[in-house]
Amino acid sequence: MSRIGKKPIAVPGGVTVNVNGQTVSAKGPKGQLEFVVNDLCSVALDNNEITVTPVDNSKPARSMWGMSRTRISNMLEGVANEFTKTLELVGVGYRAQMKGSALNLALGYSHEIDYPAPEGVKIATPKPTEIVITGIDKQKVGQTAAEIRGFRSPEPYKGKGVKYQDEYIFRKEGKKK
Repeated sequence: MSRIGKKPIAVPGGVTVNVNGQTVSAKGPKGQLEFVVNDLCSVALDNNEITVTPVDNSKPARSMWGMSRTRISNMLEGVANEFTKTLELVGVGYRAQMKGSALNLALGYSHEIDYPAPEGVKIATPKPTEIVITGIDKQKVGQTAAEIRGFRSPEPYKGKGVKYQDEYIFRKEGKKK
């Protein structure tokens, strides 16, 4: 049984929410987002609180219940204040820089990688070894960070690669003679 789904979602200040059937739209100081809730769940807005309830007690309805509540909660948090992911480049000669709206990465390959920023996501490079990804959609921000990390994921022997700022790389001992 979902414990997350039972919690009502409080609407933050400065955010206007509109529930029209299965469509929940939110507009805030950072932007506007919309989410269509699955037909197995129903959404209600009253007294500045959003409640999500399953239509019946079936397993698919209960599995959509908590997910729908979390997606709506993330949507409200995103339009109120943006989501941010920070990546670090570890390795000699690894660097990142912005070229127009595309991210240019030098990750030890024979070529440089150009990654175009997806719509609704801002990429910045305050330092050559740091990438900051911001946006109002948590899923897009996380997906963009994962795709950039996937170009050269960190390896366990020297720790070289692209890693999340708060990520710990488990180090292995090398080969002995």
